[in-house]
Amino acid sequence: MGVVRTGIKRRFRLLNEALRPPRQLTPPETSPMKASRPRPPKRTHVVDYSIPILSRQVDSPVFVIASVRSGSTLLRMLLNSHSRIRAPHELHLRTIGVQLTPDFSERSMQELGMDKVELEHVLWDRILRLELERSGKEIIVDKTPGNVFVWERLHYAWPKAKFLFLLRHPEGVVSSLENRKGNTSTREALEANALKYFKPLDEARRTLDGLTLRYEELTAEPERVTREVCDYLGVVWEPEMLDYSKHDQGRFVPNLGDRSDTIKSGRIQPARTFDDTAALSPELATYAKAWGYT
Repeated sequence: MGVVRTGIKRRFRLLNEALRPPRQLTPPETSPMKASRPRPPKRTHVVDYSIPILSRQVDSPVFVIASVRSGSTLLRMLLNSHSRIRAPHELHLRTIGVQLTPDFSERSMQELGMDKVELEHVLWDRILRLELERSGKEIIVDKTPGNVFVWERLHYAWPKAKFLFLLRHPEGVVSSLENRKGNTSTREALEANALKYFKPLDEARRTLDGLTLRYEELTAEPERVTREVCDYLGVVWEPEMLDYSKHDQGRFVPNLGDRSDTIKSGRIQPARTFDDTAALSPELATYAKAWGYT
């Protein structure tokens, strides 16, 4: 009887499944496992610094403050070709965070003199230190374009940090965005995207001590410009820097730097120049003038 009863139950279960309406399948693009997380907003972050900073393992990191499509990948490869400088792919430190549970880890860390912000700084500092240890080099450079949105925080976290401000003609930035493979954005949208970077970049350049570089000059006179960078960083210039294709630069990975044929060629190629600024929108013209392109 037990076997018969089990068989009847199984038949009823199969019958119910057959008569049940079909389930609504989740489309692949909206699947929770595959859905991409929204990117952090492109704006300068306001952070509450209520905890004094701790000692750092990397005392004086170097941060490139630049917009997207401004030649920062070329700069980082030239610097990474130096025997004492490690310039890896974009690190995106601002998107690496920690989460503290109220009444438990939050209170525990407060007793140790740390909060969420300072813990993130400790984590970022450790990442930089690990990269130096693995490379065997002494100076680390992070060229993530998103640095423009956290330049105040980087300066606070590392009071002895050094900054390289990399400029490019505003039209050069927008044109490069237009020429990206698969671009479908309007000119208006591309300008708005570029301007989100230009404003904090200009504020950082006017506020912080650092070295200002121009992409156009970097490509036209790479030896002179890289010598200036080496002087600023306190290292002796090495001619091998200019032949970056002979050095291990890592893989070309999406969202971690330029992957165009130009950068993959291994050769420093002249940047496009733009003499006529009259055709620029008023917003772009403002920065072209401020940066000495007029």
